[in-house]
Amino acid sequence: MSSDITWEAPFCGEGNSCFRLGTDATGNGYIAVAGAEETPLTDSRDALRRMILDIKAGKADHLL
Repeated sequence: MSSDITWEAPFCGEGNSCFRLGTDATGNGYIAVAGAEETPLTDSRDALRRMILDIKAGKADHLL
């Protein structure tokens, strides 16, 4: 499955909390723990874009 996904470099916080974002040619977006790309969370690229924009807008700040 992961062979057709283009993965970005990992985003790492403190410790081992590294995540990777990816996309494929059919319009899907992927989020995975770095090293576990074979079991990603999958949704549309638009859903991934919306989630990133919402996080940047502070809608997940209560989780920090």
